[in-house]
Amino acid sequence: MLVIVVLGISFYYLLSSGEDQRKFQEVNRYKIISDTFLTREFQDKKSPEVKKLYKNFSLSPIAEDSVRQEIEDSGETIFSGRSIYGKVRVFKTPEHYYIYIQRYDYDLMLKDNRSGDYTYRFLLTIGGVLLLLLLFMYLMVLRKLYPLKKLHKQIDRFAGGDLNVEIDTSELGDDEIGKIARSFDKAIRHIRQLISSKNLFMRNIMHELKTPITKGRIVVETIDDDMARKVLVNAFDRMNELISDLAEIERITMYTFEPDKKDTTLSTVIARTEEVLMAERERYEVNIVDTPLHTDEQLLALVLKNLLDNGIKYSPNRFVRISSVGRKLEVRSAGEPLKEKLSYYTEPFSQEEKRNHGFGLGLYIVANVLEKLGYGFGYRYDSKNGENVFEVVIH
Repeated sequence: MLVIVVLGISFYYLLSSGEDQRKFQEVNRYKIISDTFLTREFQDKKSPEVKKLYKNFSLSPIAEDSVRQEIEDSGETIFSGRSIYGKVRVFKTPEHYYIYIQRYDYDLMLKDNRSGDYTYRFLLTIGGVLLLLLLFMYLMVLRKLYPLKKLHKQIDRFAGGDLNVEIDTSELGDDEIGKIARSFDKAIRHIRQLISSKNLFMRNIMHELKTPITKGRIVVETIDDDMARKVLVNAFDRMNELISDLAEIERITMYTFEPDKKDTTLSTVIARTEEVLMAERERYEVNIVDTPLHTDEQLLALVLKNLLDNGIKYSPNRFVRISSVGRKLEVRSAGEPLKEKLSYYTEPFSQEEKRNHGFGLGLYIVANVLEKLGYGFGYRYDSKNGENVFEVVIH
């Protein structure tokens, strides 16, 4: 559109310049005609000399009475000149130009046969047609691109988590835009089916697993051997914990999930963490300075619970400490430094190596929750004390 506007302005400037030049040349022409007819005396207006002047200037004599009414009704004076010999006036009507010469000895009405500037009109017409053609082409391109703009908005809605987006392809043709829209519509339907299948699978498998685990846990309590009972109870508790972790991952990793942030305090979050940790009090130590927070209390407690749980499970002395340092929370536990970068452990286990030496789903949940909360997550090894230090940076 900008190109059309620039072309239109340029064309208007050229036409304006051409019009000014045309008017200047026209005035000069009428001055020459005025000087020629006012300074010469013609004994016979039909003499060869006069006819030659008519021919050179493209003029023809006409009766004054035949054009008087036309000039009075629609004529305007565009040039007038005067000398000691007489005066000249040039009239413009919608159809013609007339030159009226008044000398002391005669009056003469001439018709200007070159009055129409067809070159200017031709250029004006061609320019107007070209501009209209460009505008028409621009509107046609916009009309063609409108479905693409509409498709872009629908893609943005889908990217924003609206899985119910419907692409109307009934009005699209078989061009590239139509093919893209139909392909994207198929992809949306396929993704919806996959998500629906996944959700159904997760609900069914968690239900099917919880029932036998609960029954098994009840039966285990009847075993007389304390050692065997304790091992089996821990195994069933671990399976229950994994199922709960899977349910929490499904909820948190939904694109549309938003934390429920409220005003709270760090001590309240720690208290909630201790409620869900299910660990003996001697297994962890809390050393914090209570500060106000605006956060999702449940999610932050889940993060700290997983970090404390990992520290207890994987440290040699099965002991972990949590402390506050400014706007950071540090979870420390003894042990060897991590063999890989932190990003390696924040992925859900999918390899045998991770299942044997990783942190299961704990750090994966931690990383996803902190990303939703907008908090930072870091790791460093305190070689002086031989401790792994996981840091939660509260912004």
